[in-house]
Parts: sequence; structure tokens; C-alpha cells
Amino acid sequence: MKALAARRHHRLAPVVLLLLALLVTGGVYAALAPSPAQADTASTADIETGKKLFQANCATCHGPNAEGTSEAPSLVGVGAAAVDFQVSTGRMPMQMNGPQAEAKPRQMDEEQTAALAAYVASLGAGPAIPTDEQVDGSEGDAANGMALFRTNCAMCHNAVGAGGALSEGKFAPPLWDTSSRNVYQAMLTGPQSMPVFNDANITPDEKRDIIAFLDEQDQGSAGGLTLGSLGPVSEGLWAWIIGIGLIIGGAVWIGAKSS
Repeated sequence: MKALAARRHHRLAPVVLLLLALLVTGGVYAALAPSPAQADTASTADIETGKKLFQANCATCHGPNAEGTSEAPSLVGVGAAAVDFQVSTGRMPMQMNGPQAEAKPRQMDEEQTAALAAYVASLGAGPAIPTDEQVDGSEGDAANGMALFRTNCAMCHNAVGAGGALSEGKFAPPLWDTSSRNVYQAMLTGPQSMPVFNDANITPDEKRDIIAFLDEQDQGSAGGLTLGSLGPVSEGLWAWIIGIGLIIGGAVWIGAKSS
């Protein structure tokens, strides 16, 4: 007992206890934390087709092995979801250099996009393309989605997803015409100026709630003029120019009648 007590009071005992606590904490976190989405499995034929598409359309900027260049980042480990988002929205291949890649008509069909995504996913594990169930807004809670959206997204995309200006010529696009799959993928991969909201930040169910909220905004205003859904900007412009203008005009008319 005396020997055990002596070891407990040894000057290195706190260090050993701290290391044990860190080891246990790390093990528990690794067991309970949500695992990152992994790239979808694909056939060798899909990967080979995707590689040919990559060499023909993407290698000039991203490098022959997607290792990245001074013109564009590496694609190793970005996953299939990032490729599907960029290519299905027409942002990639990029038409011209600019502050950010803008959406445009897509240059590859769904089959080609899937093959390209399979090739990039084979280079390193990354977020997979979400399933139909994950992006089904009808299964989400729009009220919770509103709270999540206004906490995490409204500062750039506007409180109802109307979009907004950013710095250095960049902008947050409106989300009303964006597909549910692309909204989910944007949250998962963080394209361009957007931060990454992985499943540890916003869970898959919460992402679906945000989609449910955006689906409701896409249905339009329940009544009254939306004024572009730009919030205080358009409302203030209406009040100052139209409202005060009518008041001044009325005052001038009353003064003219009295004289």
C-alpha cells in the first residue's frame, strides 16, 4: 500500500493521468463522432471514362493527375459531391477567369458528370453525392430549417435565400432555383467563398430541414409585394422615395390649393 501511495504522489503522476485522459477522450470521440461521407464506389469503366473526360476538359487547369496548379486547386480528396455540384451547375469547366465561377448551362450530361465524379472520387475519399432521401425537403422541418438558415446562411444569402453581394466582386447566389441536391452538396463541400458545413457542424437531418425551408421560399410570398425579398434595403427605398415622395407631393398640392 505504501508503494502504491508513493507512486500516486510521484511528480510524473499528473502527466500520466493527463495522457490517459486524453487517450480515453480521443477514443470516445472517434467512436461516437459522425464519420465523414466517403466517395461512392464505381466501376472501373466509369473511372476510366471519367479519367478521359478529366484529361480533355479539366487537366489544363487542375493538372494531369488532379494535383492542382497555380491556376486551380488540387482535386484529390474533394469527393464526388464537389464534382457533381460544380459540373451539374455549369460552373466547371470554367468559361473564363473571374472573381468566382458563375452558374451557366452545363456542358456535360448526367452520365458524363457521374463518370467524372467517379474518377475524382477514386483519387481520394471525400463527401459522396447525397441520396434522394437526404435531399427530400418534404421530409424536413421547415421551422427548424429557418432557424438554422438564419444562423448559418442568412448573412450571405439573405434571410430568405435571395442572395447578396460579397467582397472583391464575389456574390452569394440566390437559392430559389437551385436544386435540393445542389443545396445539400454546397453545404457539404463549401464551394468558393462558402464555408464547409460537414455532418459534425450541421447534421444530415438539419441539412434536410434547411432544404425544406428553402422549398417554402420558392413557393413565393403569401401576400403583398415582395420588393425583391431584399429586406430593409428595398423596404427602406420604398419608404423614402415612394412614401416620403407622396407626402411631399401631397403637401405641395395642399399648399397650391390654399393659395
